[in-house]
Amino acid sequence: MKMKIMLAAATLAAALASPALAGDPTGLWQTPTNGGQVRIARCGQALCGTLVTSNHIRTDANARDTQNRDTTLRSRTLRNLPMLTGFTGGPTEWRNGSVYNPADGRTYRGTITMTGDNSLNLRGCVVAPLCKTQTWTRIQ
Repeated sequence: MKMKIMLAAATLAAALASPALAGDPTGLWQTPTNGGQVRIARCGQALCGTLVTSNHIRTDANARDTQNRDTTLRSRTLRNLPMLTGFTGGPTEWRNGSVYNPADGRTYRGTITMTGDNSLNLRGCVVAPLCKTQTWTRIQ
């Protein structure tokens, strides 16, 4: 009986330590620039992410998307701005998504790769090899 309990506990511990559990990117993430916090959620079969707050939003709750290349979108607020859309795949890597950067008003092709339970790499590319990678840290 003790052997079965120990085996079950070892199996549970191995399952909890497995990379598959490190593959859940949903939650609130801290970006390394501008004090940004982005909430990643499931949107149907894909992942999406919205800007919750940033240094600009903390300074002005009504801060606008003034750098957007589409002039018709410049009046929308930065708070709850869609930043990540259309990422598919998993369990630890999601590809073919779009990353909107409000700092320059451009949209990039992106990949999200979980590097642990509480960290991910977001890679955005204009055209490969013109790419930039950021490491985001889970807040919750």
